[in-house]
Amino acid sequence: MNKLLIALVAVLSFSSFVQAQGNIEAGKSKSAACAACHGDDGNSPSNLYPKLAGQHATYLEKQLQQFKNGERANAIMAGMSAALSEQDMQDLAAYYANNTADPETVSSEIAALGQKLYMGGDLDRKMAACTACHGPRGNGLELAKFPKISSQHPAYIKAQLENFRSKVRANDPNGMMSDVASKLSDADIELLANYIGALH
Repeated sequence: MNKLLIALVAVLSFSSFVQAQGNIEAGKSKSAACAACHGDDGNSPSNLYPKLAGQHATYLEKQLQQFKNGERANAIMAGMSAALSEQDMQDLAAYYANNTADPETVSSEIAALGQKLYMGGDLDRKMAACTACHGPRGNGLELAKFPKISSQHPAYIKAQLENFRSKVRANDPNGMMSDVASKLSDADIELLANYIGALH
């Protein structure tokens, strides 16, 4: 919880915010190599790969930078990002951010159970609510580079929560996601993944 507060205070102390300056049309033409995994418009046809459509441009750019410099480990994306310039990253990010993610659905029973954990966290486990960073509709916070997680493939969300929990993925600011995920059971992760994917 302290890590979350420190990060939020740091974000709110910024006096200005510079948006990535990408060209949507240039990004569309550069996205051909990405389409096999992420789909033509960023709506990945496979739940192994994330939907990029509608994601914040600054978050997408940050992830590409971290794949390229090794801060986020992924053999496929390390190769795909190796030759990208800063402008390429900005253009791709602008293109995908300009598109709309296809919605996911969930049963009313899972929605009710997932909402409780997503919105309220768990005081007994000292676990912050997901909504603190990702918002009530899962739209994230671009200024802080907290991603939009709504409409994402549930299987991809599940995999990332498991990766944060095991510290396979460790590119989260101040270890916030690792801290939260370490308190989640397998059942919690399954529930949240399905609930979050259906937010829109």
